[in-house]
Amino acid sequence: MMVHMSDTMEAPEEVAVEEEIAILIPRYHVVLLDDNDHTYEYVIEMLMKVFGHSKELAYSMACEVDRAGRVIVDTTTKERAELKRDQIHSYGADWRIEHCRGSMSAIIEPAE
Repeated sequence: MMVHMSDTMEAPEEVAVEEEIAILIPRYHVVLLDDNDHTYEYVIEMLMKVFGHSKELAYSMACEVDRAGRVIVDTTTKERAELKRDQIHSYGADWRIEHCRGSMSAIIEPAE
């Protein structure tokens, strides 16, 4: 006796199951600290150049750092946060203020 597979029966297909694994990379805040040696114009210009922020966002952040003494200007990976902090530190003095001798200060801190 000969057995034939029916036309309606199909051989089982191999199904590839991809497993997604979420890798959580710790995030860090770049925090700009206030001082009295830099103008709003300087802060806005620096934030636009270093972070690519819009003029409106940079102005809002300048107001916040002036009011609260600090403002988070970016949240990113640790390596990029360190780079951006260093770029703030090396941005230079505010030429609009005669007694200004250097850049603003910034720190990085873990984002919660």
